[in-house]
Amino acid sequence: MEIFQKAFTLPTYRRGFHLITQEIVDNFPDLKKIRKGMLQVFIQHTSAGLTINENADPSVRSDFNTFTNKLVPEDFPHFIHTYEGPDDMPAHIKSSVFGCSVQIPVTSGKLNLGTWQGVYLCEFRDYGGRRTLVLTAFGEV
Repeated sequence: MEIFQKAFTLPTYRRGFHLITQEIVDNFPDLKKIRKGMLQVFIQHTSAGLTINENADPSVRSDFNTFTNKLVPEDFPHFIHTYEGPDDMPAHIKSSVFGCSVQIPVTSGKLNLGTWQGVYLCEFRDYGGRRTLVLTAFGEV
């Protein structure tokens, strides 16, 4: 078994759900060395998250954004942690709900996602800035 690891920084994305599958593949050439294994993608931030979902119809990503903003509204009157603005605490809660990592099987050097699956960056801040991902792949080479 071999283990490969790399960190890279995504460009800045606006608030919403953004497909980043190809960016992950493009920034991790060692993935091609894995015959059978796993890839863990971890985001080093507490106000953004990762998930896997529909990669074909952009309205799915729009609906995710609408739903999460209704689920955890910025105008909730009981938030105390608002030092960085009204989207601060809601972003932390949304990040915990979605999570900070995903695991994907790797087969013959490629992500073994379903036909309609892609990896999303879930950006919960209006101005979240650049987000760093740590990619760890392990398996048979």
